[in-house]
Amino acid sequence: MEDLITSEELAQILRTTTRFVRRLVQERRIEHVKVGRCVRFTHRAVIEYLERNKVVPMSRAELRRTLAGV
Repeated sequence: MEDLITSEELAQILRTTTRFVRRLVQERRIEHVKVGRCVRFTHRAVIEYLERNKVVPMSRAELRRTLAGV
């Protein structure tokens, strides 16, 4: 079984506040597990969240082509 991460631990990993983590849960933007009244996260769910929200840099030419629909 995979280790579960608490909201506080996830906030430390993301270098953000626990309030932000609670908002991610409320908006269902990150996969989580309810253990009674507690919320826990798997390492896989954290990695998937980070991958979904990754911003890849683009050159100006790539950006123009994307905006032009080419």
